[in-house]
Amino acid sequence: MLNCLVILPLCADNESPVNPRPEFSLQKATKLALQHYGVTVKEISALPSYMDQNFLVMDEPGTKYVLKIMNSEESKNTTLLGLQTLAMSFLRCRGIPAQTAIPTTTGQLMIMAETDCGHGAQTYCVRLMTYLPGKTITQSPVKTQDLYHVGKLVATIDKTLQQLVSPNLDVLERDGILWSLSNIPLLEGYLSVMDGDPLQEVVKAVIEQYKSHVQPKINTFQKVFSKQVKRLDTEPSILYQRIIHGDLSDQNLLVTPVDSGLHEVSGVLDFSLLMNGCYVFELAITIMYLMLENPHPLDVGGAVLAGWESIMPLNNNEKDSLFLLVLGRLCQSLVYGRYNAKKYPDNKEYLLTTAKSGTRLVTKLWKLGKTEVERKWFTDASTFSVSQ
Repeated sequence: MLNCLVILPLCADNESPVNPRPEFSLQKATKLALQHYGVTVKEISALPSYMDQNFLVMDEPGTKYVLKIMNSEESKNTTLLGLQTLAMSFLRCRGIPAQTAIPTTTGQLMIMAETDCGHGAQTYCVRLMTYLPGKTITQSPVKTQDLYHVGKLVATIDKTLQQLVSPNLDVLERDGILWSLSNIPLLEGYLSVMDGDPLQEVVKAVIEQYKSHVQPKINTFQKVFSKQVKRLDTEPSILYQRIIHGDLSDQNLLVTPVDSGLHEVSGVLDFSLLMNGCYVFELAITIMYLMLENPHPLDVGGAVLAGWESIMPLNNNEKDSLFLLVLGRLCQSLVYGRYNAKKYPDNKEYLLTTAKSGTRLVTKLWKLGKTEVERKWFTDASTFSVSQ
């Protein structure tokens, strides 16, 4: 079972060639679980991951966990990792089925392990996470009613995160991260990986459309606000901000079957792209990934949109930008996936997961065009019935 999809912010080709991806053996992972968490491992197996390393662990009584080892690059930002861990627990306490970290025997929610995985000694953040039941949406025959409830849950997650309080929320100002939908134009610096592929022209056209039709509207999107509050002169300022998960994809949402062949979300995974951002970005990301493996991809947008707007209605500029934001995220996934596959060929198959159906999808959406696709989405959303 796939339990995590982590997307590492890319580095320029002239930066350090050291591979940040951990390569812990089963034996070393077993030792970490026992040494730091007191877990005597009965069974352990590797789980797929983008740039981290995940292990499915079962102890002697039969309890399952996920041992998550972050790549060495992201492990450097312990403040951000701590905030991601806090957000998971915060949501879980408010009824969202988020994966959470389990304390070590000394009460820590994460540890730093230094080891040499064949690229010199590096430090990796290690967390033991709760195991959540279910299968990814990719692996499940979800219906449009299920997608409505996914859209509703995704909006609820972002609305709930408005209440998150921490003195470290400023680390979520991640304006430079390539995977932010505010940074679609940065794709131009990576298009050489698509040289010779006709799809490159489509990606270029999406970027140009984004720059002319979306970028000028971003300041009108519902997004981040912040204020500083001091309750006492001796206390640090507390920063309140709007936050998005940033990667609520088909791989990061687990579902379990319920009555009448429907499904409910049983797990929300991977908070590595937690950031300040526009709410419509979250919606576009979710629609894009849920379209990938759906046998009727054009039916996805309306159902997810209806669920989302039951919690947070879009304004007119957000509605007018949704199609290009969905295409933008799809182009990001295709281009950056191909870039990372060249850089880390040992994980090529997983890094190119989106490319399997994404190439066909982006071509289809671009051919249909903004007007037709948006008409389909918004008509479906306006006529959607949860009982259908």
